[in-house]
Amino acid sequence: MYTGGGGILFGIYYVNHLEVVPISNRRRFIDVTPKQEARLAQQAYSEIMKRYRHKILPSWDNRTRFVRSVAQQIIRVSGMEDLKWEVYVIDSPEKNAFVLPGGKIFVFTGILPIVENQHGLAAVLGHEIGHQVARHSAEKLSFIKIIILLQLFLSFFIDPGILGNIFLELGIMMPFSRKCESEADYIGLLLMAQACYNPEEAIKMWKRMSKAEKVAPPQFLSTHPNHEARIKKISEWLPEALQKRAKSDCVNQFEGFRSTTEHFRPLWVNW
Repeated sequence: MYTGGGGILFGIYYVNHLEVVPISNRRRFIDVTPKQEARLAQQAYSEIMKRYRHKILPSWDNRTRFVRSVAQQIIRVSGMEDLKWEVYVIDSPEKNAFVLPGGKIFVFTGILPIVENQHGLAAVLGHEIGHQVARHSAEKLSFIKIIILLQLFLSFFIDPGILGNIFLELGIMMPFSRKCESEADYIGLLLMAQACYNPEEAIKMWKRMSKAEKVAPPQFLSTHPNHEARIKKISEWLPEALQKRAKSDCVNQFEGFRSTTEHFRPLWVNW
């Protein structure tokens, strides 16, 4: 009786916390507030700054200016212009970039030779800002709560043991993570197209990333889709992205992009 009543209450709670992801229009469960998310992001920010504070490039460095110029264009079409966005470029060989909830963007210089130009960088930043648009960090925390409740419920009937934990990781958590990554790819592709970058460059960028990484684990052991799956999905979304770009005011943006390209070209030629 208690189990049935608890299930009904949980069902009501679940339905009342369903939200629609902007751009992708996927419905999902979130019960983490933006304030809670911001508090966790601040903790992560403090740890990152403590670790990399001596490697953060100054704002006047051309690499920082390059990243900031592309980020500004993506942010402009993200629907999240009101956030206090900050850009940090870390002088370190890691091929990585990420955005903390609240708008703090981190890009490692190791990824710059792979992005190669502003369109490639727009693909990376579009993806990372896409996570922020979708509030994937809050969704993951909410999803983990459900998993913990499910584990507690099942523990009354069975002992999941090691095999249960393996199934939880490989069968639930990793597929969930890959779904969020794919959604960020989709959102990011449309954002970069709307910001007047060439979405076809996203495919080229992921091919370069695939060559740079060389060895990757099988997809079922990874939190991210493999590069082949990623490129395949982006190719499927490309007509929609090109249509989005065609509807944007890209003619007036072209001259600005061309001058930006010429200004920073010596940078990525010599990286």
